[in-house]
Amino acid sequence: MAKIFCIANQKGGVGKTTTAVNLAAGLARVDQRVLLVDLDPQGNATMGSGVDKRTLPLSVYDVLLESASVAEARARSELGGYDVLGANRELAGAEVELVDLERRDQRLKGALAAADADYDFVLIDCPPSLSMLTLNGLVSAHGVIVPMQCEYFALEGLTDLVNTIKQVHANLNADLKIIGLLRVMYDPRITLQSQVSEQLKQHFADKVFNSVIPRNVRLAEAPSYGQPGVVFDPASRGAQAYIEFAREMVARIATM
Repeated sequence: MAKIFCIANQKGGVGKTTTAVNLAAGLARVDQRVLLVDLDPQGNATMGSGVDKRTLPLSVYDVLLESASVAEARARSELGGYDVLGANRELAGAEVELVDLERRDQRLKGALAAADADYDFVLIDCPPSLSMLTLNGLVSAHGVIVPMQCEYFALEGLTDLVNTIKQVHANLNADLKIIGLLRVMYDPRITLQSQVSEQLKQHFADKVFNSVIPRNVRLAEAPSYGQPGVVFDPASRGAQAYIEFAREMVARIATM
């Protein structure tokens, strides 16, 4: 059975898409079958996987409206070694169209259930806002991976996200929980980041992943080449950190 995880944080610019793309590529490197679902109308995870969002015959939009299955709409990230359920600007319209539909928050869950046997991991890249798209992701998932920078405002955003997860858990998805917090764009030379990192470990204990993703220019350059950082420069510190994180995820799931 596939394990389904949302990559979510209600604060923008914290490396959600970078984490989704590179974790997918990292898991593929350690022989896992992976589907990356892009739920952001900007389609950055799609493009970052080497899939052209402008030429997609079918996308996650069609899946949400039940006019296509996951098997029909998925594309292959040849370089990354995983499948992509891509997104483009059409997805922005899904917000409005879903409002009047039955089971509007369950559409993605049903579609992923039909493809369950094809994958070990399904990763969902959520938009930063709490929208109908994000809700579809959270209702589908077994857990949430929270990428966050070790900064003060990031702690405030984390509080909002934890409250959202509690509400979804109570009302829509009893399986949903925080799997772990991933420290990203980390620079140990900055005193504040070290202090916030320690606070996270004290407060959330084993919910903080051991893996830490350093601030790394090669990870930032990779999307402009349509490649995950893990593929673009496998020897870079950022790529190595994501592969290590993929191994940690596999090990953590084995104990769930």
